[in-house]
Amino acid sequence: MIIVMLGAPGAGKGTQAGMICEKYGIPHISTGDIFRSNIKNGTELGRKAKAFMDKGQLVPDELTVQLLLDRVAADDCANGYVLDGFPRTIPQAQVLTDALLKNGQKVDKAVNVDVPDENIIRRMSGRRSCPKCGASYHVEFIPPKQEGICDHCGSALVQREDDKPETVKNRLRVYHEQTQPLIEYYEKAGVLATVDGTKNMNDVFADIVKILG
Repeated sequence: MIIVMLGAPGAGKGTQAGMICEKYGIPHISTGDIFRSNIKNGTELGRKAKAFMDKGQLVPDELTVQLLLDRVAADDCANGYVLDGFPRTIPQAQVLTDALLKNGQKVDKAVNVDVPDENIIRRMSGRRSCPKCGASYHVEFIPPKQEGICDHCGSALVQREDDKPETVKNRLRVYHEQTQPLIEYYEKAGVLATVDGTKNMNDVFADIVKILG
């Protein structure tokens, strides 16, 4: 079972991907992890990817898919895998579809974790973390006992740059322009399933399990 996770940044698709992998005993595949692993191990594909990254350029779709196919050829992917963070664009999805087809494979399900923008902005902009001990909070959902102060070590909590409302809005804009069209792409392929990501995390997972069977 090859599953692609879709959804805006902060929708919770990474959490759901991890839960799917645990339940079905299949690996969670992230292109970022693949890049890091190949670069660290000095593979030929890793060296090619690093050459682009060192120049501040995006790794071309064809090379990214090559790295991905190399990873999913491993024994632990024999029963399938969950793709998280790839594809991000229609061209990437097309390259992936063609590459899988050559191996007699296809994406079985594209799971779209649907959360309205306003919910995501509220979720992400409310996050706070402790720079000293790493504890995580949320001003609304998991507030510290004393506002702005870590319960564990008493340090002042901080808001990460990428959680600031303007940054979140910009990330959402990029998502709507580049990644959201994948919803229609996989719908046309007949493999799209959308779940309500505003529900409790376990309820969202229960809905996904019903879809995957």
